[in-house]
Amino acid sequence: MIDILIQISSGKGPLECELAVGKFLKALQTEFADLEIVSQVQGSYIDCFKSVVIKTPARVGGIVGTIKWIVQSPFRPKHKRKNWFIGVSEIQENQKQVFAVELVRFETFRSGGKGGQHVNKVETAVRAIHLPTGVSVVSMQGRDQHTNKKLALIRLNEIIMEQNIAQELLLKQTMWIQHELLERGKPIRVYEGMEFKLRKAD
Repeated sequence: MIDILIQISSGKGPLECELAVGKFLKALQTEFADLEIVSQVQGSYIDCFKSVVIKTPARVGGIVGTIKWIVQSPFRPKHKRKNWFIGVSEIQENQKQVFAVELVRFETFRSGGKGGQHVNKVETAVRAIHLPTGVSVVSMQGRDQHTNKKLALIRLNEIIMEQNIAQELLLKQTMWIQHELLERGKPIRVYEGMEFKLRKAD
């Protein structure tokens, strides 16, 4: 099952937006009991966050988009601005591939030498196929089938690990891009006051 990660971000907003992220997180935890906090980037003060990533077994609808908070700044009482915005976006989490010998199929064949001569008269070369991904490697350096199986498994494991690392880096890059992008268009939810009370739809 592919989990849906939800990122709540203050974008490049000021302290008030970081506080809004914290308050919106608490509101969601009250609204959805099964939320799991995956990661969080602490803001400048307690209960303030630059971004938070949450995960839930059930798809949480109606919260993706721009969130507006209307309040007099608790940090700058004389500040004229009263509208603060944060962004909520979905990020699909890539499932890490599992490597296990039970998930590998082996095929054996003869390794050929130069001029079409056979290096071995028996099938010593090995092709190892990772069934979940279809990734395959060939090993024919060893003098026997057992050695080539070991070498093929080592290389196949390295490739699967490299793919998992690449997927993790891509996910982090996607999360950073979403953090930087914050549209102040029509908000999907509007909260008011330090109590962070949800305004009813018009």
